[in-house]
This record gives sequence, structure tokens and C-alpha cells, in this order.
Amino acid sequence: MPLVLHNTLRRTREPFEPAAPGRVTMYVCGPTVYNYAHVGNARPYVVFDVLARLLRRTYTLTYARNVTDVDDKINDAAAAEGAPIGVITERYLKAFHADLDVLGVAPPDVEPRVTQTIPEIIRMIERLIAAGHAYAAEGHVLFDVPKYAEYGHLSGRDPDEMIAGARVEVAPYKKSPADFVLWKPSPPEIVGWDSPWGRGRPGWHI
Repeated sequence: MPLVLHNTLRRTREPFEPAAPGRVTMYVCGPTVYNYAHVGNARPYVVFDVLARLLRRTYTLTYARNVTDVDDKINDAAAAEGAPIGVITERYLKAFHADLDVLGVAPPDVEPRVTQTIPEIIRMIERLIAAGHAYAAEGHVLFDVPKYAEYGHLSGRDPDEMIAGARVEVAPYKKSPADFVLWKPSPPEIVGWDSPWGRGRPGWHI
């Protein structure tokens, strides 16, 4: 019996066909570890665990799920406790793994952490700039949304309507209100890494 999945881009149910015969790669956005997870946080990991188990019956699967272990919410939690971010992230990542174990969710094959992949993130941002899809401004690097014509196609949302409904003040260094941060500057008291754009840290989207 073929596996049928909902194709979000086409808005239709379609038989699943892997891009490479017999082999599937699956990426699922992992946790931002600044606090304990709630039941809503766990839902996607339960759902994709079921899908991973189904895929493994037929294909060779590589399942990747990242860990965001540097983020403004983590910085705020660390500052509130007067502790390094590593203390915060290790505590809540351990709790996250324990919670998923109780739910019977199998671990992914690959679980990269942001803090362990900073060089790769910097190289990706450099590629986006070189391709004309991102730009540097006042120590930040931003994704240039209007340069990407297909932005919003997957969600089915009009980028102009998203901007119109936003209640966030637009930073003056943005070319477009929709542009989002890939790299942001870090003051001395905030964790940061050296980069071509100055000492900073990745934005959540990258």
C-alpha cells in the first residue's frame, strides 16, 4: 500500500516518492532549550516519529532534528539565573530528551546544535549574500525577502498581507519590513562569535 502524504505546496494528497530511490532525508525543527517543553511542543515530535517509523519500513531514512541552543530567550533565562547559557541549555535539553523518552519517541539520527555549527552557519550566510538574497546592515545580516519571488508560496500567505498584519516596529536598517535577521550583533555581555560582520550570533531563522 503506497504512502500518501499531504503536499503543502500543491494543497493535495499525493503518493510519496523519494527524491533518491530507496533513500529519504527528513528534517524537523527541534526545540529552543530555554525552558521545559509543554504538550504542544511535543506534538510535532510524536507526529514525525510515527512518520519516521513508517518510512523506515520501506526506505533508508536519515532523520535530522536540530537544537537551538543560542537564542535571545536563552540569553534572558541565563541572565535571570546569573548562569552561562550552557547551564541553561543542558538542563532543558536533558529534560526534553527525558520527556520524549516517556512518550516513546525515538531519537533522530542526527541532532546538530547551533553552537556546534557556527562555521557552517556563517558560510551559509556568506552564500546567501553572494547570491544576492541577503545583505549586511549595522552589524546585522538580513534575508532580502523581496528578492525571493517564491516567498510565501509554501504557506499560501501573501507577504504584503503578513506585513500589514504585523504589530512589530520595523528596524530602520531593514530594506523591507518583511526582511528577517540571519545574524545579529552581540554586545560584550552576550554570547557571540567572530564573523565577517563583527562579533555576533545567529538569528533564529538561520
